[in-house]
Amino acid sequence: MKIAELFFSIQGEGRLLGVPSAFVRTTGCPLRCVWCDSDYTSWHPQGQTMTVGQILSRLAEFPTRYVVVTGGEPLIAAGIEELCAGLRAHGYHITIETAGVVFKDVACDLASVSPKLSNSIPFAREGGRWAQRHDQLRLQLEVIQAFIDHSDYQLKFVLSRAEDIAEVQAILGSLRGVDPAKVLLMPQGTHREELDQRGAWLVELCKQQGFRYCPRLHIELFGNRRGT
Repeated sequence: MKIAELFFSIQGEGRLLGVPSAFVRTTGCPLRCVWCDSDYTSWHPQGQTMTVGQILSRLAEFPTRYVVVTGGEPLIAAGIEELCAGLRAHGYHITIETAGVVFKDVACDLASVSPKLSNSIPFAREGGRWAQRHDQLRLQLEVIQAFIDHSDYQLKFVLSRAEDIAEVQAILGSLRGVDPAKVLLMPQGTHREELDQRGAWLVELCKQQGFRYCPRLHIELFGNRRGT
């Protein structure tokens, strides 16, 4: 497998916020979000090849039973089935962080699905050459539904402005059996100032809609840098 980074930190987002966790970040993604905070896995993919055995050996060094498999888009990574099976065999709690554009029936305790809204379309970045393809791929309702039906899940939406809530509501209206308690709204931003500014109105939206507010704790604690 090609791995961008493997590290021990705390979970900065979602229902397991604050839990000490090991992160296995694969490289490669079919999307090109304009605000991507890990463009070394998408726009400019980097990484080193590791076997599943090497990954498991490295994880054994960390004092946690929680592993987050993230990306990029981990479900397109070669060997993802073997990796998740190995994690399950070693007794780890497995979170898969995915954009919800491809589904695979892998060992998973929590599917953290982050459907991409139109605010992610890279109209100007690199001359807009990825905009059309990204827009065509970013929202796969049947894939999102498969995650909801398959395992425990959370739906994590990144909002840039209050008006984005209309897209969230439209997506939820097209899905079956969504538990509002598992819908998380997160402010878009890679700096604390941006998160504070957007968080102020996003908290009010969460109160109105009954959804959960999702901070980016790792940004607040460490800033926007790798290995955190």
